[in-house]
Amino acid sequence: MGNEYFTGKVCVITGAGSGIGRALAENLARRGAKLALSDIDTEGLAETVARCEQFGAEVRSDRLNVAEREAVLLYADEVHKHFGVVHQVYNNAGIGYHGDVIRSEFKDIERIMDVDFWGVVNGTKAFLPYLIESGAGHVVNVSSLFGLIAIPGQSAYNSAKFAVRGFTESLREEMLIGKEPVKVTCVHPGGIKTAVARNATYAAGINGKSAAAQFDKYLAIHTPEMAAQTITEGVRKGHGRVLIGWEAKLLDALVRVTGSGYQRLVAFTSRRVLP
Repeated sequence: MGNEYFTGKVCVITGAGSGIGRALAENLARRGAKLALSDIDTEGLAETVARCEQFGAEVRSDRLNVAEREAVLLYADEVHKHFGVVHQVYNNAGIGYHGDVIRSEFKDIERIMDVDFWGVVNGTKAFLPYLIESGAGHVVNVSSLFGLIAIPGQSAYNSAKFAVRGFTESLREEMLIGKEPVKVTCVHPGGIKTAVARNATYAAGINGKSAAAQFDKYLAIHTPEMAAQTITEGVRKGHGRVLIGWEAKLLDALVRVTGSGYQRLVAFTSRRVLP
């Protein structure tokens, strides 16, 4: 239902080798889209490509590090040359990191910002002229629940995801003011069953395996397929913000109601729950 928004459209997805990126690729393949898929994980990407081709999708795949700006700019040109047009870009690639501010090295924070924020900026800037040219463009930037609410130990990740939110919401306003033919959507997933926590890096003194296990056990609530379906439906309807999961909606409401008061509540809860 609603496949007409995607059928025949050229859709670019970063971080397509696993998780939400893979689920998005399969969802869009079933809807009749043409796909430009990228990831730094070539093995995972190859599996995604194979799955999408089973649905009859035309797929181009490339290894891409979204933090490498010149590579992303070149990639956008190559994708446009390959398909002749680009309609939708899903800036989904991201990595995780856990560490208190005082224990985090500058390089750890910079790495998260380079991938999770600048990767989104790079993808948006590289493809935006082509999206405008298409006459029916759509930018979809994946932020996080942690782009709505701050969590202790996630200062770097919070910084990147809050920045993605601000960048994307500002871009949407600019497209509306300029009456450009580009819709803009910011996505805030809650607890999704992906490998982000298991593949995350950690500050010294933190048991990464234990932290990842706790995330998988208590916080990974929803499937990537559910997330992809929620995203594509939100995109089809032209929503500016897409919240994935009841917990994302609940915590978004908490922040709206309490303002900065939620921070004391989070700190209180964390002292009693977190190891």
